[in-house]
Amino acid sequence: MAGHDHFDINCPTRLLFDQIADKWSMMVLTVLDPGPMRFNAIKRHMEGVTQKALTQCLRRLERNGLILRRVLPASPVAVEYEVTALGRSLHVPFKALYGWMIEHMEQVDAARQRFEEQRSIGEGESPARDGDGGNIATASIAEKRSPIPGLAMETQ
Repeated sequence: MAGHDHFDINCPTRLLFDQIADKWSMMVLTVLDPGPMRFNAIKRHMEGVTQKALTQCLRRLERNGLILRRVLPASPVAVEYEVTALGRSLHVPFKALYGWMIEHMEQVDAARQRFEEQRSIGEGESPARDGDGGNIATASIAEKRSPIPGLAMETQ
């Protein structure tokens, strides 16, 4: 964008990046990828999200043109959400980011472990370990389920 530095506080892409890359947006767009869903159906797919956080996320995504909110003629009134073409265009970069996470998770885990060990040595403590001697602060990607349904990728 002309006239804006990439990380300038006034750059509109900075705000959009904050809103797309927040804790829940990527998951909401992925959950909605198969088709329209009502609020509670979305919430059931996203373990740990609060009603308030999901509501705020859906509003931000709608405001940015990434999802469409449709009021259904029912009694009581029902609402469903659907990904727009603009929102679907984020699927490829999200999948690439998820692929990067899968590919580099072991390196990230190792860096986290080194950090915790160095930190604990500096504080005179040993790192927290689980019953098998593993660092509690980290776990391998194989032990974790993907937080992004539909973006599961095969690993080599």
